Amino acid sequence: MIDANEAPLPEPPPEDLVQARRAPAKPREPGLDRTPPHSIEAEKGVLGCLLLDPREGLLHCQENLRNPRQLDLPKGESGAFGTVRHTGTTFFYELKHQVIFECMLEMHESHKAIDMITLKQELTDNRQLEAVGGVAYLSQLMDGVPSAANLEYYFDIVWDKYLLRKTVRTCTEMVRQAYEHEGEVDRLLDEVESKIQKINEERAGEASASTSEVLKKVLRNLEERHGKEGLSGLETHYQKLDEMTDGLHPAEMVVIAARPSMGKTSLAMNIVEHVVLQSKVPVGVFSLEMTAEALVQRMVCGLAKMDFRDVGAGKFAERDFPRLHTAVGKLHKAPLYIDDTPGLSILQLRAKARRMHGQHKVGLIVIDYLQLLHSTSRRAMDNRQQEVAEISSGIKSLAKELNIPIIVLCQLNREMEREKNRKPRLSDLRESGAIEQDADLVGLLYRPFTEDEGEPGDESEGLPVNLYIAKQRNGPVGDVPLVFLKHYTRFETASPMDEHDVPQD
Repeated sequence: MIDANEAPLPEPPPEDLVQARRAPAKPREPGLDRTPPHSIEAEKGVLGCLLLDPREGLLHCQENLRNPRQLDLPKGESGAFGTVRHTGTTFFYELKHQVIFECMLEMHESHKAIDMITLKQELTDNRQLEAVGGVAYLSQLMDGVPSAANLEYYFDIVWDKYLLRKTVRTCTEMVRQAYEHEGEVDRLLDEVESKIQKINEERAGEASASTSEVLKKVLRNLEERHGKEGLSGLETHYQKLDEMTDGLHPAEMVVIAARPSMGKTSLAMNIVEHVVLQSKVPVGVFSLEMTAEALVQRMVCGLAKMDFRDVGAGKFAERDFPRLHTAVGKLHKAPLYIDDTPGLSILQLRAKARRMHGQHKVGLIVIDYLQLLHSTSRRAMDNRQQEVAEISSGIKSLAKELNIPIIVLCQLNREMEREKNRKPRLSDLRESGAIEQDADLVGLLYRPFTEDEGEPGDESEGLPVNLYIAKQRNGPVGDVPLVFLKHYTRFETASPMDEHDVPQD
């Protein structure tokens, strides 16, 4: 309703005062007009130290570069030096320094003596001596450092500048893609995080390793393991499971699957409880079904050996508070981090997991549960199996990227309910066979069948439940007998039956 007493609208401004529509500005790529980060003096210092002590110096460089020939670098470049193989030397900014270092590396790998005379001859044979500045420049490099003692310091400066240049190049490329991107934003952000993570790994010395380096690492691990008792991976609290798997190992995707209300969340949280309280290893939990409060309350009730339903309803006596306080005290300082954001995409989960791993150094991640995740990929929009396959592949690659075990909870389909009294099979994994392919270990929870099975007895006494290891890449398969204390949401190892426990006629 319009009020007649309102003030009249202002007159439109004259045409010459009307702001003309501004044409969209063309995005500028930042940093292209600036000199990339570098330190010529530090580069000279590295080369001078290598000329003074080539053997030890080059060994130090190769150890820090891990495998310098597998860095993410340009393939080749033509110029005054001819065609130069930029294999592992472009952490130097100055091209002639790259050429000199590459020449010294080749001489070292060929077991040739390296000094001023031999290096001069090698560069001459390669027709590169004059291009790098001749003998005068080589002498200047050697005379520029008093000794080789500061090689590590010079090398760190050069390496840091290389990482800064790589960061600038990566970020510039990401800016360009952001302006031109027309697809899913989450996918672009995941790509950005992944590239930055690779630079961070390179900074930490995690560049690609050759077979010889991997063999050395394997042998070192075997020597460390020799004569030592205990598991090579994380303990789960369940003795037979630990015996079959030798613990939970880095980069493994562990799937625990069951029908609803079989206790898969309880089993996973029991493992989490043991890892954070006994092994003192930080754990991250992504709960897409339950709130963080509900999960923690279950853990408190389980530790206090109190019925979680009675506690939730307030049906407990005042004398029970000390037990609750004791349980809370145990969990108070536990390195447990729970993210209960609902409806996560696989890209969002990967980003959160990277951040959690970077901040808290988590050694185990639990995802509850896989089918509640979704993919933003257009290919998966109309195909649920394709979507689940992308989610499963994303989780496996995340486990390898972070180098930690990831426990993923899954639902089984209804097929096993149509055939009573049978073990679940890998084919019962709901919605996709890709889960079976990606997983390193698959455990299927089920109630063991007995011929005289009738109505279950007192649940407080425990329900027999088996964890059937249906797949394991590096170990046996078979049943792990457990007892599910439903009121306490706890799984315990089933005690083996002794012949004396069987009643005699």
